[in-house]
Amino acid sequence: MSTETATTTELEAAAFRALVQHLQGRTDVQNIDLMNLAGFCRNCLARWYQEAAEARGLALSTDQARERVYGEPYAEWKAKHQR
Repeated sequence: MSTETATTTELEAAAFRALVQHLQGRTDVQNIDLMNLAGFCRNCLARWYQEAAEARGLALSTDQARERVYGEPYAEWKAKHQR
């Protein structure tokens, strides 16, 4: 991997982490709001994360991917924050 490619990957990873952290802090924003305005939601992001893992031969369940995005098990987040 070239230095430029590695740097791009590092920057993209940092942007992903910032997005996840932002979404974890904005529990007032519901997934339906995200879908209506942005065309994706936390579940979409978790699915893309899971698909990226699978493309690299890594086993990652839907629950594991969602926990990475939500910062806690999905059922717990839902009980606390979903209207």
